[in-house]
Amino acid sequence: MNRYIFFLLSVFTLLLISQVKAEEPNLKNIRRQLVRAIEKSKTTDSLYKSLEVVKDRSGLIDGYMAALQSLKAKHSWNPYFKIKYLKDAEKTFKKAVAADPHNIEIRFMRFSVEHNVPGFLGFNKELAIDSEEIISQIDKRNYGTADKPLTIEIIRFLLDSKRCTPVQNDNLNQHLAALK
Repeated sequence: MNRYIFFLLSVFTLLLISQVKAEEPNLKNIRRQLVRAIEKSKTTDSLYKSLEVVKDRSGLIDGYMAALQSLKAKHSWNPYFKIKYLKDAEKTFKKAVAADPHNIEIRFMRFSVEHNVPGFLGFNKELAIDSEEIISQIDKRNYGTADKPLTIEIIRFLLDSKRCTPVQNDNLNQHLAALK
């Protein structure tokens, strides 16, 4: 009888663990899909729907939701919805940053969106703050959820954006050389 109970508890525990792991989003897969979503609205919608159902979203997942809301704006032809999606993204990014303020991946997503949105729309208020925070965390080698290839991409994007000071660019180039 004890073996039977132990067996049932073991099976139940394994099922519970597999269920929890099944609900955890795969960051590499999300990143890959997000790159595709830049050009494909169907991928944007599909990824958005899959992340929308995640319960107790982390700051990082909220960051991805905000990036996807921004892509919805990009893919929309209706000016009203473009602005609506950008406003939604702005709110979601604020929530994501509040939940995980030192995460360079969240800051990078917001920076890249604000960098690409036309300045006259007023959705570029956090560019300097985000670049400074990203560089500060890179200086501390606090990459958080960002793996080595993503960290290299973040540094390259900051350099290519032409939004950093010459001193920041030199610093970023040093980090880039060390990561290669």
